[in-house]
Amino acid sequence: MAATEVRARARAKVNLSLHVTGQRSNGYHELDSLVVFADVHDEVQVTPGDDLSLVVEGPEAMGLAGEGDNLVLRAARCFNSPDGAALRLTKCLPVASGIGGGSADAAAALVALAEFWDLPLPPAEAVLGLGADVPVCLQGLPTRLRGIGEVLEPLPDVPGALVLVNPRVGVATPPVFRALASKSNPPMPETIPAFADAQALADWLSEQRNDLEKPAMELCPQIAEVLAALRMESPLLARMSGSGATCFGLYPSLAEAERGAAAIAAANPGWWVKSAAISSR
Repeated sequence: MAATEVRARARAKVNLSLHVTGQRSNGYHELDSLVVFADVHDEVQVTPGDDLSLVVEGPEAMGLAGEGDNLVLRAARCFNSPDGAALRLTKCLPVASGIGGGSADAAAALVALAEFWDLPLPPAEAVLGLGADVPVCLQGLPTRLRGIGEVLEPLPDVPGALVLVNPRVGVATPPVFRALASKSNPPMPETIPAFADAQALADWLSEQRNDLEKPAMELCPQIAEVLAALRMESPLLARMSGSGATCFGLYPSLAEAERGAAAIAAANPGWWVKSAAISSR
């Protein structure tokens, strides 16, 4: 065994844009999305154990109460290792919130267990089988995601900082896709430029979309309240991430994001509000 303890961070995944471009015969939706990761995260810890076990703790742990088969354990079983491991998930990201918390947790478990057991990562098809967002979360850096999550194009670092806001309302992904009026929409431009600064990024994003924002807002009206609160704090851009209900505000700097987050949190004490830098290489 290569280590007695390994920790890996599961950073929040943020869809700066999300175009739904088609639907396959098996029901899976094809996407074209600009994905970044924010420096706010869950954490997976691995220590020796006689068999596979998982303890979930942290401020958002209750969101997983009663879950029969956590993605972290499913990720661990992908290795088919005869050895045991005691896993501890510190849950800080809200559940069912559109920022890939479960997928990021699974990816962090894969990274931690590969080091802990000194094994290669499972094959790509096994990783994708855990969820469409797991491969991009395993990469953990700015990426263009296409297909059903299997086509990944690494991108240069993306400038700016984010305020993430969730109104404490879980939004299940399948109903949002079912409520989407058109399943075949235009993709992003073929080439994503390098962005000189956050304003250039915001200008480009303003011409892109999150096709799930409208149907998610119809199912969860609180998303409109979150977007309105974000826009009150003068971000360069405000948009929903993923299938909701978390929304983001893009700011030029972390200091400006921190000021925006403080104002939103003070006015809405029941919401989950975080400021974070965009992860870079």
